[in-house]
This record gives sequence, C-alpha cells and structure tokens, in this order.
Amino acid sequence: MSEHFDVYGGARLVGEVGVVGAKNSVLKLMAAALLAEGTTTIRNCPQILDVPLMADVLRSVGCEVDTEGDVARITTPAELSHHADTAAMGKLRASVCVLGPLVGRLKKAVVALPGGDAIGSRPLDMHQNGLRKLGATSAIEHGCVVAEADRLHGAQIWLDFPSVGATENILMAAVLAEGTTVIDNAAREPEIIDLCVMLNEMGAHIEGAGTSTLTVEGVETLHPTEHHVIGDRIVGATWAFAAAMTQGDVTVTGVNPHHLDLVLEKLRLAGAEITTFDDKGFRVEMLGRPRSVDFVTLPYPGFATDLQPFAVALSAVSEGTSMITENVYEARFRFIEEMIRLGADARTDGHHAVVRGVDKLSSAPVWASDIRAGAGLVLAGLCAEGVTQVWDVFHIDRGYPDFLANLSGLGARVDRVDTDPDRVAGDEAV
Repeated sequence: MSEHFDVYGGARLVGEVGVVGAKNSVLKLMAAALLAEGTTTIRNCPQILDVPLMADVLRSVGCEVDTEGDVARITTPAELSHHADTAAMGKLRASVCVLGPLVGRLKKAVVALPGGDAIGSRPLDMHQNGLRKLGATSAIEHGCVVAEADRLHGAQIWLDFPSVGATENILMAAVLAEGTTVIDNAAREPEIIDLCVMLNEMGAHIEGAGTSTLTVEGVETLHPTEHHVIGDRIVGATWAFAAAMTQGDVTVTGVNPHHLDLVLEKLRLAGAEITTFDDKGFRVEMLGRPRSVDFVTLPYPGFATDLQPFAVALSAVSEGTSMITENVYEARFRFIEEMIRLGADARTDGHHAVVRGVDKLSSAPVWASDIRAGAGLVLAGLCAEGVTQVWDVFHIDRGYPDFLANLSGLGARVDRVDTDPDRVAGDEAV
C-alpha cells in the first residue's frame, strides 16, 4: 500500500486551528512513567502515529499501556525487563529515551539503536558519557546500547552541546541516583521544562528547569502521577508559517506563544501582523507577499531546526533573497532538493542555503524525508500552480494529528490518495 497527498494550489488559509500536546514532550513523558511502579496518566496526548509506537516500546519491557482519545495510561509493574524490543525501537528516534529510566530504576538497560527521521547522524555519545559519569558502564554492542551499574551516584556533568535527548536521559537516570547531580549546558526547551515538572510531580527534586544548569537531588523512589502535556510549539509554528506563506489569517490556540517568540518575530519581520493571547495562542495575518528574512537554526531559545523546512518554504515564495544556516542536523537540506522540484530558486553550500523568492511555485511530485519536511512540502504545494503530489506521507502522520482535517477547516484542499485498489473508498479526502 502506498499513500500520497494531492495538494491543490492557490489556497489562502483563514480561520482558527487548535494545537494539542507536544510530540517532542509526550514521548519522553511516557518513558518517564517507567520510573515509578503503578499507573501514570498523561492527558492532552496528540493522536499521532508515534504515540502507539512508543506504547509498543513500553509494552516490550513489561508495561500495560492504554490509549483512548487524548489520554494515555501507563501501568508500570514492580518487575520490569531491562531489554527494550529491537523491532519497536527501530521505528522512532525518541524511543532511546527509555535508556535513562531503565538505568535509573533497574541499574541495567539494553536498548536497540533507534530509528526515525532521515535528517542526519545523531550519535549517542553524550547520553553514554553522562551515564558513565553517574557510575554506569555503557557501550554499543550488536546494535544496542548496553548500560549497567552496581549503583548510581551524583556527578557534575558538562554537555558539549545542549542536546535535548542527552539532557532527558541523564536527567531521568539522575533522579534515582544517590546524591546531587548537576547538568551544565543542559537543553532549555519547553519540553525539558515539561519533563522536569512531571518528574517533580512524581517526587523528584529538580531545580533550574528552563536554564542551562539543572540540579538534581536524588531520591530513593518515585510515585505515579497525572500530567497534562504542554501544547506543541512546532505544530503551532507550522500553522503560523502556513498563514504567512498563503497570505492568510490564522488564529492558533492551545500553545503558549512565548515558546515561539523568535518564530513570531521572524514572521513579523516578513510582514505579518502578529497578535498574542497571553499563554493561550496567537494570530498571524499576512496582507500581501511576505518579505525575505534570514534564519539560523540553534538550540532553544534559538530558531528550532525542526522549523528549518518552513523557513526554506517561506523564503521560496517571499520577495527578495534569504540566507538559511543549519547548525544542528547536516542532512536537513535534503528538503531543498524537493523544493527545487517545485520551482524554488535555491542552492546550498555546506551549512548554508540561499533562497531567492519566486512569484509562484509549480506543482510536481515530491517526497517527504521526515515529519517537518513532509509538512513543509504540503505548505509549498498550497502556494504552487496545479496539484502537487507529496509522497511518503506516513512521516507527516507521525507528527501531526488531524493534519488534513485542519487544513480543510482553514480552506485548503488536500486529498489523501491510496493506490491500493482494495482499500475501502471514503477515507481518501478531506
């Protein structure tokens, strides 16, 4: 079976769209449930493909996981397996975040190297070095990270780069270590804050969330909790770029606009009118063609690498020339090859891309290489003449709940097309 989207160009997006829980938060919160025996309830879960994939990872170590609507209930037994299933692990990158909780709780873990998006290498050196500082041995053997410790103790840990994944794994191991752990140059993303809030609700003692220094006082045990996931800033930003690219007027609810301060400022520089509603949402209105703006991806509070495809897509239809610099993932410029198929005037040189805006893109078949590239190609298709086919849309399903329904509600036409003749008709269009 092979599915693609038919994206009809010429749409101007207008209306209101709601954002649910953050993909980059909920998967780590699900992993954190491993740290406490009993049932942890996570609310505001996005209904995306990655949530049941993470549920499979947790089941592979002995948990019972029930997902219904926007609620996930994870029952963690007293006796867990330390070996995360290879098949389940290979389907998404975030599955590696079970490493820290398993080492913290069991003092042993065998975790298959994860799969996920094709955006370049993301080595686990900092994850392993952090665990070694806490007293564990760690090595890669037969395609798995193997870590073990007689006991975990507090440590001073410096990260060479403010890696989100490394910060999360070290943090979740440290909460059950003896003594005090200090993580310097820690990631500062809102999703890290969300994880710290939940861990503290479970009985952990963490200070400094949202700063570059996290201080963790280890405790003997944690208890289950009920937690509400923060809104997805990357999905919220997707709709913000969609409004700007289509010269539309879109109100986004369910996400804290302060998590997108830099994004909204960039769109303001591009010519958009921006209105924010406390911590509840924002409105983006673009009257006329956007102006070119330069973008540089950096760890939070910088411009997120996840949003680089949207920066490229916006630049492709803006007036003037933009410089986009990618400092995080080297393979993310693969997206530009697909944009060129759509008529974008772009070239790359190492970590830099120069994009000269054109009056109109033209439809073509294109392929998504990751979640955000797929969504970016759909937005570009809305600005192209004709009908653009976007292939490998399973990537988009991994990160965006109700993507086509939301587009339809804003006035776009995007059809899901299944080339399998045996598939029942009626689930192909929005």
